[in-house]
This record gives sequence, C-alpha cells and structure tokens, in this order.
Amino acid sequence: MAQAAEQGVGTAVGDAHDTHAGNYPMDRDGLLKAYSDMLLIRRFEEKAGQLYGMGLIGGFCHLYIGQEAVVVGVQAALGEGDQVITSYRDHGHMLATGMEPRGVMAELTGRSGGYSRGKGGSMHMFSKEKRFFGGHGIVGAQVSLGTGLAFANWYRGSDRVSATYFGDGASNQGQVYESFNLAALMKLPCLYVIENNKYGMGTSLERSSASHDLSKNGAPWGIPGMQVDGMDIGAVKAAAEVAVAHCRAGHGPYVMEVQTYRYRGHSMSDPAKYRTREEVQKMRTERDPIEGARHVLEAMGVADDQFKTIETGIKARVQDAADFAQSSPEPDERELWTDILVEA
Repeated sequence: MAQAAEQGVGTAVGDAHDTHAGNYPMDRDGLLKAYSDMLLIRRFEEKAGQLYGMGLIGGFCHLYIGQEAVVVGVQAALGEGDQVITSYRDHGHMLATGMEPRGVMAELTGRSGGYSRGKGGSMHMFSKEKRFFGGHGIVGAQVSLGTGLAFANWYRGSDRVSATYFGDGASNQGQVYESFNLAALMKLPCLYVIENNKYGMGTSLERSSASHDLSKNGAPWGIPGMQVDGMDIGAVKAAAEVAVAHCRAGHGPYVMEVQTYRYRGHSMSDPAKYRTREEVQKMRTERDPIEGARHVLEAMGVADDQFKTIETGIKARVQDAADFAQSSPEPDERELWTDILVEA
C-alpha cells in the first residue's frame, strides 16, 4: 500500500514541474495563498537579517530564506489540531502555522511582546494555540519530542499527526533512529520531514553522510519514504498529502526528504565560504520557490497588479512587526522567576 502511494505521488511531483495551469497540483486560490505565505516568510527573514545587523537581535539567528516552499507545502496538507515541531531554523515554521509576525519579531528582539515573553529568542518560542511546539537548539532533540507528540496522539485515540522537521545535518543523530524504531514499532502518526538543504552547518551531505538518499533512512524499520523537490511548492504539497494521509490512517510514520537550499549562511555569523557565490546565484536564478510559484500563477492568469498588491501588503505587515518589536519593552526583571516550573 505504501509502495503504491509512493508511486502515485511520484507522478504528482513530476507533474508539478509543468507550469501549465491544468497540470499543476494546486488550484489558483491555493497557490495564491501559498505564494503569499512564502513571500511573507521571505520578507520577514530579510527584515530579521537587517535587525540583526543593527544589533537589535542578539545571539544566534538562523534564516529560512530559500526554503519557504518546504514548510508552506507541508502545512497546506496538515489539518486542524496537527502539531508542528522543528529545529532552530524555525521562524518560517512559526509564520506558516499562523503565528503573528509581531509576536515572532518581538521575541527575536528579546521583548516582552514576544511569544516567549522575550526569554526564548530566535531558537525557543512556542504557541499552544497554533500547536507549534517550538524550535529547538540541540541538534536532533526535537525528533524525540515530535515522536512523543505522536505517541500522545496514539495514546488518546486521536487521528492528529505530528509533523517533525529536522535537517540533513541532524539526520544521523542517534536519537533520530531511536525515534524511528519506536514510531515504527507502535505505528505512531509521525511525519518526519528532513529538510535537506545540502549543508549541515558548513559540511556538505556528501562528506558527512554515507546515505545520500535520506528518504530511505527509515527503511530498516519498514518506514516508507520519498524524495521531494523542495523548491517546488506544488511538489511538496502533493507529497505531503500522501504522507499525512498515510500517518492519519494509522499506517505509522512516514519520511519525507525534501531537497531544498538555503541562500544565506547556516546562521548570521556564518560567512559560508564552503560554497561558491555562483552556486548560490544559480539556485536563486533557476530554482527559487517563490519565483517558480509566480510563473505558474502568471500562467493561470494572475495579473501583475495582484502581485504588487500582495507585495505591498506583506511589506506593511513586516514593517509593522519590526516597529512593534522595537517599541515593545524589554522583559521585567521579575520574569527571571516565571515559566521555570510547571506544577502538574
């Protein structure tokens, strides 16, 4: 059954490269929303990079520029009540789940108006309302936690799915395989999304992993998987629909290796000397997920004025978030003693 599902999505993903409106796996309205969501993430991250350069964001800051189609495509396949958990490159995931740009930017700048009251920063903010269970700074740690969320769904008899994101650099961590074993053993509804952006910090996948097809990393436990073009929003959504349906139907976990690319360094402090400018520019020019979606929408008849309206609205939202973050006060000293203990 899983094999048939993989073959089916293979066809859908292949069709996603055809920009003809009749062949694309998303309709006009769905693709317009996805385009807007991706553009919001892009402009938000660009503004975050500016604020970091101005010294208004401290500590680590990992930008999601280039990878927008991954989380937006997967999110389009998830349902109400499904959970999301990810690593430290997490701002895009927050926005994709519907968290407000104001609260995210305020948290980045360490202000009291942030989602974690200014105490979590870039890598540690959460939203119980949006079922976003955090970005996590320890490499691979979120995979065990995401599997735990799936266990809770199974234990409660719910059909909710836990979407657990991690990168190619985390894919060989021991807790990942321990999680695979438990999830397969108990048929937990966990969608493992490997965001393969080609480089774990500064080391290429070819130099760090004996497995070059990460979608097969769950094979020893019988976990089905697929490779997906992560620069194509339609391809990601089509694949995610198959994977989510597999998990929701009680068939156990699923692995999606989404092949993507980050345009910036690993973090804001990374000069990214391990790759050439020509490599990055080639991806920007030929494979950009937002421009790709725009080309498809143009083929569907969306006019230039509508794109300008979307761009103007998003820039205003992002500027409003930046203004709110800078005007929001820093946390009161008494906050040092809050949120450190939960009495159950």
